[in-house]
Amino acid sequence: MRCPFCQSEDTQVLDTRASEEGDSIRRRRRCNACDKRFTTYERVELAMPVIVKKNGSRTEFEHAKLRASLMLALRKRPVSADAVDGAIQRIEEKLRSSGEREIMSGQIGELVMRELRRLDKIAYIRFASVYRSFEDVSEFRDAIDEIDIESKPSTFSKTTRS
Repeated sequence: MRCPFCQSEDTQVLDTRASEEGDSIRRRRRCNACDKRFTTYERVELAMPVIVKKNGSRTEFEHAKLRASLMLALRKRPVSADAVDGAIQRIEEKLRSSGEREIMSGQIGELVMRELRRLDKIAYIRFASVYRSFEDVSEFRDAIDEIDIESKPSTFSKTTRS
């Protein structure tokens, strides 16, 4: 492992632990050249499906692009970094576990919208307005009404006592 500070390849593992989730190994390392310490994570890498765009072109899945899309929708919204990381992890897990070698970009957009709907309703509307190419205010209103219907508690769930 190359030192991120001095680029030396002479590093030593000081401590190794499994993560709490058990899906990765955390290693604490020390560089023998500059004596600085750093942490690395080792995890299983499963192949992500190739993304098929609307125009038919194919591209590799990019974690950074997924994160950037979520962060743009969540800009200036009160959502923690841990919540965003969890959403990204759930999306990537769904893609990996699909077993598909190729997936349409629209399916990823739908997964992103589902996660944004859980995280922040405003971010969901922002993303949906671009993703679904809203043309006028009525489309915004329809999306907002859809969220309002979901958030209202059912009146049938209340019981009365005698």
